[in-house]
Amino acid sequence: MKKRVNYDFERRKKELDRQRKKDQKREEKLQRKQDAQRLAEQGTGDAVSSDDGMAGSTEK
Repeated sequence: MKKRVNYDFERRKKELDRQRKKDQKREEKLQRKQDAQRLAEQGTGDAVSSDDGMAGSTEK
C-alpha cells in the first residue's frame, strides 16, 4: 500500500492539537487552584464569588 503524501504533516498536526489541549487543561486546572486558594485566603472558601457570574449567584 502506498504511503500518503501528507501523512507526516497530518500526524504532526494531531500531535500538536493533543499537546495544545493538554496545555489548555493544565492552565484551566492551575487557574481553578489559584482561584480556590485566593478565596480561601479571603475567608470565603465556602461561598461562590458573585462577580464571576457563575452558578450559585443569587443576583438576577
